[in-house]
Amino acid sequence: MADHPFGTGISDADIVDALGFLDGWEDRYRYIIELGRQVPGMQEADKREDRLVRGCQSQVWLDASQDADGLLHFRIDSDAHIVRGLIALVLAAFEGKQPEAVLAYDVEGYFGQLDLLSHLSPTRGNGLRAMVSRIREIARAASA
Repeated sequence: MADHPFGTGISDADIVDALGFLDGWEDRYRYIIELGRQVPGMQEADKREDRLVRGCQSQVWLDASQDADGLLHFRIDSDAHIVRGLIALVLAAFEGKQPEAVLAYDVEGYFGQLDLLSHLSPTRGNGLRAMVSRIREIARAASA
């Protein structure tokens, strides 16, 4: 993941560990927002209607590609700082993996380890799940 320009270079395990060391959700939110600042943004021309993720409170654009080794790479951007942080969490889980690994990944377990969904508004939680759902649709199509 660290070699690909779309990710943050931080693994899902690194994020779980880092959040576990932080006291309180105010510090955790700051950390998540900081992670979001590390996610490369998309060019305005790439923020097209067909890339919008439906179900998100904020605007979220998602694009994907598959390299010659079959690894999936995602470009995701948002107009909201906290959502960019959530994007970093999603990229840590899925960026640079085979489609089958994306489909097999226990994202609910990951979110549970982060104790994340209970600290997000229902609309943010739905948006997070919408991103994951879209990524899984892409992985299903890529593995077919």
